[in-house]
Amino acid sequence: MSLVLKAMINALRDLIRFRIAWIIIWPILVATFFWFIVGYIFWDNFSEIMYQVLGEIGIGEWLQNIQPKWIAIIVQSLIHIIIFVPLIIITTLIITTIFVMPALIKLVANRYYPELKRENGGGISGSIINAVLATGIFILVWIVTLPLWAVGVGIVVPFIAAAFMNQQLFRYDALSEHANKQEIKIICDTNRFSLWGLGLLTGFVQFIPLLNLLAPIFTALAFIHFGLAHLKLLRAGIKYA
Repeated sequence: MSLVLKAMINALRDLIRFRIAWIIIWPILVATFFWFIVGYIFWDNFSEIMYQVLGEIGIGEWLQNIQPKWIAIIVQSLIHIIIFVPLIIITTLIITTIFVMPALIKLVANRYYPELKRENGGGISGSIINAVLATGIFILVWIVTLPLWAVGVGIVVPFIAAAFMNQQLFRYDALSEHANKQEIKIICDTNRFSLWGLGLLTGFVQFIPLLNLLAPIFTALAFIHFGLAHLKLLRAGIKYA
């Protein structure tokens, strides 16, 4: 069985364990509250920017001409929701990778990899730098590819962006406590395609209503399983694709 598939199966199994129920809930609550406050304070500014973007891709004029007006209001509200849900998920991902990963790593390592020695090749500063870098590139990808939505190709952008965000955020943190710096580099360099594949597969969950609320923790668990499994094999001198 591929370690990518095995990591996802193990993550799903861990996800339904009662012990991580609160770990699943609190990052979502914090992210939702944060963007609710931001949306409330900057609603007018956000709406203006949204109309400018919609105008650039040819939807703004259509939206303004919709009759009756209550339909236009509903459509506008749905667009706000469509935009805010990804923002909440991204924020939850960042909270998860910086604050929740240590607890998840402890749960997974103690249960499945108790023999792995902790080399502490990473740290909180590295996690923060990695999260800032991943978020910055993620936002840049969305901005640069915005014109693609006008020709329909933009439908692939969310999946590519999610794949990048997931693998960039979690590959480092999944290994930071147990692997040394050299081991982190070896595993990341030799498993680029697998990490992108795992990022893409876990990214699909982010676009399934209701399940997307569990996506950040599911993604974290999958990358922890993948990373620690590869670290175990690396130290044993075993090659596994």
